[in-house]
Amino acid sequence: MEIIDSQENKITFKGKIEESITNAIRRYLNQIPVLAIDEVEIIKNGSALYDEIVAHRLGLIPLKAEKVGEKGGHLKLIAKKEGFVQSGELKGNIDVVYDKIPITFLDKEQELELSATVKPGKGAEHVKFSPGLMFYRRVAEIEMDKGLLEEVKRACPNANIKEKGDKIIVMDDGSKEISDVCIGISERANKKSETKDGEEIIITVESFGQMPVKEVFKKSIDVLEKDLAEVSKKIK
Repeated sequence: MEIIDSQENKITFKGKIEESITNAIRRYLNQIPVLAIDEVEIIKNGSALYDEIVAHRLGLIPLKAEKVGEKGGHLKLIAKKEGFVQSGELKGNIDVVYDKIPITFLDKEQELELSATVKPGKGAEHVKFSPGLMFYRRVAEIEMDKGLLEEVKRACPNANIKEKGDKIIVMDDGSKEISDVCIGISERANKKSETKDGEEIIITVESFGQMPVKEVFKKSIDVLEKDLAEVSKKIK
């Protein structure tokens, strides 16, 4: 594996992996247990938003905990000040990942009071339990006319370009996809281009913050392996 780009909640890397296995890992992100607000009791709501909309927004706030237990937890919110009510005002035995997410807005003398129940779940049940996103593509080689070299360099300054006779080979193997840009340059110049898929796959994983991005990928593999082991036992 080769890491192409690494950020706090996003990582891009490439390696020789079967596409079917990569897709299975991607799908199993939605089998990782994650905490989210599941039930909300609205005690007072003087804001312009309906109770259902407030509850929906609360459900999509990422939550974090050292261990995702079966019981979950509880959060309360009491807001009486004029202005935006933010996720950081939720108090209880579970922490929010981002404390500046707006929930609603209160005018003078308006109040919002609620109690929320947190439980673990999986993204396959509801998107609010999703830990993040994963997408992938194959490394590509775009063969183009050599006369387009300077234009390609201007459009894709970090591209890996090799010269081959009267052609150039542009490697689309970075964190940003450039195949469409190169093909567009060729089409505007009425030149032919040819794209070939490489052996390696570029994978990007993004975390919504409930857990480190590398952990999202690893846990997806762990859950997949567990299910495959269970299938193997039943077959035997």
